[in-house]
Amino acid sequence: MENTHISRGKHFYTIGLSYKKADAAIRGHFSLTAEAKKNLLNQAKTEGLEGLLVTSTCNRTEIFGFAQHPFQLIKLLCEHTHGTVEEFEKVAYVYKNKEAVSHLFRVGTGLDSQILGDFEIISQIKTGFVNSKMAGVANPFLERLVNSVIQASKRIKNETLISSGATSVSFASVQYILREVADVANKNILLFGTGKIGRNTCENLVKHSKNNHITLINRTKDKAEKIAGKFNLRVKDYSDLKSEVQQADILIVATGAQNPTITRDLISSEKNLLILDLSIPKNVADDVTQLENVKLLHLDHLAQMTDETLERRKQHIPKAIEIIAEVEGDFNKWLENRKFAPTIKALKKKLKTMKDAELDFQRRKISDFNDEQAEIVSNRIIQKIMNHFANHLKDDSNTTDESLELIQRVFQLEDTYK
Repeated sequence: MENTHISRGKHFYTIGLSYKKADAAIRGHFSLTAEAKKNLLNQAKTEGLEGLLVTSTCNRTEIFGFAQHPFQLIKLLCEHTHGTVEEFEKVAYVYKNKEAVSHLFRVGTGLDSQILGDFEIISQIKTGFVNSKMAGVANPFLERLVNSVIQASKRIKNETLISSGATSVSFASVQYILREVADVANKNILLFGTGKIGRNTCENLVKHSKNNHITLINRTKDKAEKIAGKFNLRVKDYSDLKSEVQQADILIVATGAQNPTITRDLISSEKNLLILDLSIPKNVADDVTQLENVKLLHLDHLAQMTDETLERRKQHIPKAIEIIAEVEGDFNKWLENRKFAPTIKALKKKLKTMKDAELDFQRRKISDFNDEQAEIVSNRIIQKIMNHFANHLKDDSNTTDESLELIQRVFQLEDTYK
């Protein structure tokens, strides 16, 4: 896959940062809004980059794509976020070609998730590819790769138990509440933010807490009302946020703002309050912890809390790795076939031209020349020659590049990448 034929002169890279080395504050600097993703992809197109996939979640921000140098992708990320190159270099990773492909398989199948087996990332990858296609920066390589990762993800879900139990931060947050808060069914719970994480948290709360007086607030009220209607919950206006926070025993923040939405002035100093911040960047101001009655946990803390379910899921990692290896192997075989397909096509065209010229020459020399038989015999010979070349290229992948170069030189083939 070195200097891949899919995008000649470029390599396939992954550049990004995740929970492994970057804390929530740094991840917040590099988080991409929907608008920022769109702008990034549009700029990438004007700069001639292709095969681009962008993901930005609470746990990671990554760009996959073809470039002559990874700094082209790093520069794009920094230009569309609040992060700097210096910050990026301290906590980031860069993968190239096959390593970049393998990384996407691990991410998309939940093996690299902050909570093992969290499959929410696969929907982000699907959405990311749709966005890339709309922006005109997708290519056949990326489409095949994303489809292969989706296939591996489905198989791991169906063939292992790695996703059983708590498999997301939203579920882990509810598990924490149930474990740490006494009489949770009678507590006042306020959920602020009804995006995807908020919706998932709400569903888990209703299902496991038996609490029927959960209140929802969202800047766009109708989104909260849709979820509330499903579970028969209360919805309050955004303007009621302060009064509702002051009445709450538990506050779950799942907003997507770039700056804190919960500040110290919103909180009563007389009532105990547990706050779970499930947002990236952090949407709860750090100074709220100066209030003695407030306990604040961020999603990073929740993700570190392991239980027996997580230990059971670890047992299924070897099987998941087997599935990934199989699907990734099929992808690499497809890629190798794509590698020599243009040369094989050009060779067949060259042999056909040689055949036509020779048959035309013999036709003029031989009075009773049999065109039909000559076509049949010569086409069969060409096909046998082509099969030999194709089989050699498939069977000896270690010298494919050298073989392709030799074939192109011997038969004086035109540039097969054009």
